[in-house]
Amino acid sequence: MLRIVKRGVTPAFDLMTAVIQTLTIPVHVLIRPRGGDSVFSQQEFGKMRRQIDQARHAGAAGVAIGVPLPDGRADVERSHKLVEPGRPIRVTFHRAFDEAAGLDEALEAVIRTGADCLLTAGGGPDVLAGGDRIARLHTQAGTRLEIMAGGGLQLVNLVKVVRRTGVSSLHGSLTRNGNNGARKRAHSTNGQFASSDAATLEDKVRELVRLLRQEVQMRESATGRAR
Repeated sequence: MLRIVKRGVTPAFDLMTAVIQTLTIPVHVLIRPRGGDSVFSQQEFGKMRRQIDQARHAGAAGVAIGVPLPDGRADVERSHKLVEPGRPIRVTFHRAFDEAAGLDEALEAVIRTGADCLLTAGGGPDVLAGGDRIARLHTQAGTRLEIMAGGGLQLVNLVKVVRRTGVSSLHGSLTRNGNNGARKRAHSTNGQFASSDAATLEDKVRELVRLLRQEVQMRESATGRAR
């Protein structure tokens, strides 16, 4: 049985279009028709296919999906039906993966979906706790699939995470809520509720990018010296 975890949902088409047109960096859109668990009905699955089509037409560089079976393993057949119509944009299988009981077997299922990337905390509550498992998944995947570490990532643990896992792709949220941490609620354009006072900490994001690039360069230099 999957745990019910609070997660975000797909933004409205006008919002994703505005964001993609405003930013100069690649934008990846979460494909998720509702909150709650990730076991979707046929109707919800059809909505996900339409949302992927919208993201592609809006100019998204990629989408993040997660369609597991009730036991947590990736639903290869249904996921593949989401991956292929979205091409040529990249597809990431998100942290619904971490709900699976056997992550080694679950990884092979994700690879069979045709996804390009897997976002995972290694089945742990965060990237530090799951760091060793992420490293094993990274080795197991090899060149077949990119492993992205995400979940509880902070500036203070970034270097440790990169060194422990061996990955060079990270996912994190460096934000702060205003009004002394109180979360104001406002209707978004797609009828969902969203926080109106969350702010991304630009200085911390820039520092995270700097540290990550520094670690990757050091790793590449060490690899070059070893050859």
